[in-house]
Amino acid sequence: MLDRKLLGIYLNDHLAGSTVGVELVKRAAKENQGTDYAEPLARVAAEIEEDREALQRLMEALEVKRDHPKVMAAWVAEKLGRLKPNGQILGYSPLSRLVELETLALGITGKFSLWEALTEVAGEDARIDLDELKHLSERADRQRKEVWQLRQRAAREAFAAQAPVP
Repeated sequence: MLDRKLLGIYLNDHLAGSTVGVELVKRAAKENQGTDYAEPLARVAAEIEEDREALQRLMEALEVKRDHPKVMAAWVAEKLGRLKPNGQILGYSPLSRLVELETLALGITGKFSLWEALTEVAGEDARIDLDELKHLSERADRQRKEVWQLRQRAAREAFAAQAPVP
């Protein structure tokens, strides 16, 4: 039997994290329009939104109430995170891209861990769809590999002498 209280806290923590992830990846995709980063970021953005919806459906199936203040606080925190200096007074810099991709990679790793943790306890509750968790876990694994490759390229570009924003 699952501890509903702790599961609820855990799922709401991940819902808050997914709120940050959705906002972050949408901004990164927008800021990188017209670059080689645009297409993969747009695809990952759509998938991350789908993953958030899957988490919400799971929470509904498990009758876990959403912690709206926690989700709102995460949304505000993401907006405040944009104020971080990036080496330019205004605009988007190569460092902005690198930090966003690193943050996104960390978030995707957390999401992968969520799906894997739920896979471990899926047998405890028939409302948890093991096949869907497998799909979500595989997609998160692919996303983190893809974003990590983008991050590696962004690091090279960010720290190159006089790095232009492509």
